[in-house]
Amino acid sequence: METLLGCHGDAVTVCFVFRHVMSVPPDLHQQYLQACQNLSQPENHFVARVLQEADKSDNIRQTKGITLKIAGNNRLVPVQRVTDEDVQVLASVLCSAVFVTGLDLRYNDLTDVGVRHVATFLQGLPVMWCTTEVENSTLRYLNLMFNDIGTSGAELIANALHSNETLLHLRMTGNKIGNKGGMYFASMLQVNCTLEKLDLGDCDMGTQCLIAIASVLTQNKAVRAINLNRPLLYSQEEETTIHMALMLKNNSSLVELHLCKHEIKSLGVERLCEALYENCSLRYLDLSCNKITREDVKFLGELLKQNQTLEILDLNSNRIEDDGAIYLSEALALYNRTLKALSVVSNNISGKGLAALSQAMKINVELSYIYIWGNNFDEAACTAFSELIQAGRLKPNCTDVEPYEVDGHVHLAELSHGLKKHYYWTPSYGQVKNTAANASLAIAAVSEYL
Repeated sequence: METLLGCHGDAVTVCFVFRHVMSVPPDLHQQYLQACQNLSQPENHFVARVLQEADKSDNIRQTKGITLKIAGNNRLVPVQRVTDEDVQVLASVLCSAVFVTGLDLRYNDLTDVGVRHVATFLQGLPVMWCTTEVENSTLRYLNLMFNDIGTSGAELIANALHSNETLLHLRMTGNKIGNKGGMYFASMLQVNCTLEKLDLGDCDMGTQCLIAIASVLTQNKAVRAINLNRPLLYSQEEETTIHMALMLKNNSSLVELHLCKHEIKSLGVERLCEALYENCSLRYLDLSCNKITREDVKFLGELLKQNQTLEILDLNSNRIEDDGAIYLSEALALYNRTLKALSVVSNNISGKGLAALSQAMKINVELSYIYIWGNNFDEAACTAFSELIQAGRLKPNCTDVEPYEVDGHVHLAELSHGLKKHYYWTPSYGQVKNTAANASLAIAAVSEYL
């Protein structure tokens, strides 16, 4: 137990920080009400409700870490979205709540002003009213996706992570930090040796910061997963993909890489595959929503014949067609015994290619998850996947289709399973235990926060 003293006006605040054992259960709700009063801020009823529920958590009584889920897109309870003023009060409460190891503030109304309080908290510095200064924030998971954070906010968060030694997982998804904001995170990754997972998808980043991030990741050994989806690229030369490939040749720690909507074509696929012949760490490769054709998939097919590391391959929303599906099927049936999950959703594959994939599954028992909705099903393809499911080879919760029969003919209906089912949201009742419903790296977990 540590006793930390701090002054605020004439008052002296004494905070007891329990690092391992808490003899008295904390009262977050009461502390929050007191902080609202001290800072002359109105109570946010949604925040108050979440803190009340946290006070009842068994994890607090057992001195385990808890995650405060204050997501603004919760539809099961009345939501009052968190503002900059609300997060100022919340940060003053959390400065001594060492048992709070996760904070989910997605889909709220935070701007660069509010992020300043979050950054101060991440640095372990005293925030307004709570004058406690801790050696380091105990937060391991921070979700700020889809707020209104811009370049200045990105700079604040990135600078805070220069000294933070506890945060493992940061989600900035959907905040328009731009190319300059991305550069701040690239600089941070040169210094930070703790962060394991960084999500910068849909952040309007540009070519310059993507190349900078790729360069930094050749040296950074801490990052295990990174999401760089949907940058703003104005060149057709695939420079960013080529730099990502060069990074993969030298990086031996990255496990998960998302390159959705990177305008990847033949050259990019070829360079990535060349890199993955040498890379022995990457297990999840997301190439969804690119411009990969049936000819480009030849490179992936040859890679799968030799690669012994890749476990999840997402080719959702490309155009591999029947020929591409057949290339993959041959590699999976005859050579590869490592890949566990494959998504070929919406790839203009018809019955011939789908039948080849179903046949590969009969031979390759390691391939357990396959997602095929959005292609051109004929009755032969419907029958083939129906037989896989009925025979128990393909579990119903490991695919996105379900067979049904009408007038003696087999059809397939869509199921809401997939590699990214809960990328933008998680159920309000908690994390989904069924890994197949949201495959990602839950298929082959790396850590609690991956």
